Amino acid sequence: MTQMEEINYLLGFKNMHIIQRTDMFTFSLDTVLLANFCSITKDVKEIVDFGTNNAAIPLLLSRRTKKHITGIEIQKEAVEVANKSVAINKLENQISIVHADIKDYAENHKSSVKMIVCNPPFFKVDEESNVNDNEYLRIARHEIAINLEGIIKAASQMLSFGGKFAMVHRPDRMIEILDFMKKYDLEPKRIRFVYPKPHKDANVFLIESVYKGNTGLKIEQPLYAHNEDGSYTDEVLKYLGDQDD
Repeated sequence: MTQMEEINYLLGFKNMHIIQRTDMFTFSLDTVLLANFCSITKDVKEIVDFGTNNAAIPLLLSRRTKKHITGIEIQKEAVEVANKSVAINKLENQISIVHADIKDYAENHKSSVKMIVCNPPFFKVDEESNVNDNEYLRIARHEIAINLEGIIKAASQMLSFGGKFAMVHRPDRMIEILDFMKKYDLEPKRIRFVYPKPHKDANVFLIESVYKGNTGLKIEQPLYAHNEDGSYTDEVLKYLGDQDD
């Protein structure tokens, strides 16, 4: 453990911990919502998490399923932290962390899985002033190592027929996402908009697509993160840890 590393409880889950580095990207509610949104069906043998960072999504998914989970991460230091998080929870038999570029990994694992999830960098690199000075945060938040099209293309390459790709993103990039999914034979099937509070605009949306799936898109009920008083809604609380009886 380095001085910058901290062991935290994984949200409110009893007996689960996650290691986070104070100078690296820390997971947010977006990550939690994606881990609970994706469909884990019987035909899924392995789930792949693109850009796993400190393995928050694999750890959260391990609460839902016993299927094998592989996290792909390009930053060597993040891979080291992720492996420590996996080890401290004794999940080495279920979760594997791979140090690789998503684009290269997808090229070498075509048509190999039925489920991919991704909480990607949200921001384009339009202007130098928009890019974080911290290298770890820069790669996590901005499309430097891979852009939106690259992520969607990689998912299309790796998915076998009928496989699912789920991601979380900002509504202002939804049209781009839909266009790229269509381009790479990923048929959008489910969308859910997330609102910080009732009467506020959506600030996040969740989307799941099917590789070479039939047309037919379902817009699911809105998800409200907070009540008017700022407390978490009952639905979000279910995702944040073990509930007391």
